[in-house]
Amino acid sequence: MKRLFLNAGLLLMLCQGIALADGGPDARDRKTARKVRVLRELPGYLAPKDSVRTAEKAEDNFKPSIHVGAIVHMFASAEQSGFGGNVADKASDWNKGFSLYRARVLVGGQLSRKGSFFMETDLPSPIGIQLGDSTKNVKVAPILLDCQYEYAFSNAFQLIAGMQLVSSNRNGLQGAAGLMANDFTYFQYPYNLFANSPLQGNFGRDLGVNARGFLLKDKLEYRLGLFTGRNLDGQAPLRIVGRVAYNFLDPEKDYYYAGTKLGAGNTIAWGAGFDTQGSYYNVGTDLFIDKKAGEAGSVTLNAAFQYMTGGTNVNSKYTFARQIPKQTVQFLELGYYFKKSRIQPWVRYENQNISATKEQVGSELIDNFDKAKSSSVYGGGVNYFFNGSATNLRLSYVARKHNVADAGGAYSSKTYGQVWLQVQFFLF
Repeated sequence: MKRLFLNAGLLLMLCQGIALADGGPDARDRKTARKVRVLRELPGYLAPKDSVRTAEKAEDNFKPSIHVGAIVHMFASAEQSGFGGNVADKASDWNKGFSLYRARVLVGGQLSRKGSFFMETDLPSPIGIQLGDSTKNVKVAPILLDCQYEYAFSNAFQLIAGMQLVSSNRNGLQGAAGLMANDFTYFQYPYNLFANSPLQGNFGRDLGVNARGFLLKDKLEYRLGLFTGRNLDGQAPLRIVGRVAYNFLDPEKDYYYAGTKLGAGNTIAWGAGFDTQGSYYNVGTDLFIDKKAGEAGSVTLNAAFQYMTGGTNVNSKYTFARQIPKQTVQFLELGYYFKKSRIQPWVRYENQNISATKEQVGSELIDNFDKAKSSSVYGGGVNYFFNGSATNLRLSYVARKHNVADAGGAYSSKTYGQVWLQVQFFLF
């Protein structure tokens, strides 16, 4: 009898909590179903028939939903020969043209109350003039970029399986529609971009399974994934990628991070992560701040530091020693959004400093190798937002500095520029 009264009291308190909870009828139905399932497991519980019927009805009334959208980046550009990394005899030569840079179709939906999916296509190369190339593409077949299924066991544990964006760094996990600068960081995917890259990526994507969850009142987020990485014979070690992020102010729960929040943010987030496979590893940390700064608008700061190496064991079957030299990468973006005029000026700096070991270089001179491979990118621009991330216009100038050897083998730094005027429209 005592156990029966205890269970009845628990049921009364849970029902009161459900009645007071905010979140709409669907949220209340889900909570009702979950609470009743928990109560059913209590010893000696006699469930009221009405409560059970309500929970079962909530489950039965669920209907799958689907969303379709698109993101398009089109731009006019002028780029000096040599910007892409190839030595240019005439730095004064500029490649000019128009390009359709991104043209993605997005499809997502809720398959069950806890299960959802997301798919995305993209162009494998720009239509029009390609950056760093003088040729013109007129017809490009789309490819499958993302294809993932997510099941949310709880707020603290979710699993995402399939082809997905992989990075231990915040900028590498941002959505293309929410960038502040004209594009992702130049050195974010140097080894994970194409099938012939050391990690055999697909525009920063990889196949695998990723766990994610939120703790400490949603302030702490973790991600830990196992991915295919480089695999030549089916016996490769798995690629392991992990990340933790702590939000000191408002939580961030979107799977793809925002690069700027246009006055709607109240965010100070610090993160750290790692990426490893075989002899390769990459560790780093990042800081993101987006919050109101004065009456005029809000400030956005995004900074990161990474250390990576392919290791020194050249005899290992899955060694990256000759593919990924030891290096550090620094990154900084800073912008200010004027809410009245909807204008956002920004500046950007990136640096890739190569410091290879003798095992990684082989017969080459280490000093010359480091100079030839190191470079930096810096510049800035201004964005105008017609309607937030839905439609906007971006104008930018970015310069890339290389060390270039002359005929006598002496190195000197040369800088090449790029002007970019881009229009974006996005709907999902």
